[in-house]
Amino acid sequence: MQSDNGTVYMIRGRDDEWVSPEPAEAVITEALFDATDLTDEDIDYIGSYVDAAKLRAVVGDGDDDTVTFDVEGNEVTVTAGGDVTVA
Repeated sequence: MQSDNGTVYMIRGRDDEWVSPEPAEAVITEALFDATDLTDEDIDYIGSYVDAAKLRAVVGDGDDDTVTFDVEGNEVTVTAGGDVTVA
């Protein structure tokens, strides 16, 4: 999902509860914070780690199943289903 200003959005928590799209950058950053000791000061804008078109092809257009990229030595994988894993 993409907004008119180019922001890529993700939907997560697809169980029976109502969900709202969230900016992909916020979802990915939160996953990094949960899985690592990284802070806001350690992470640049997510767009500096992954091309927005590649991210959009996964979470927006559904053209690709996953995209994997490195953020400060951590492998981040985003799936078309909205899952974000950090290894």
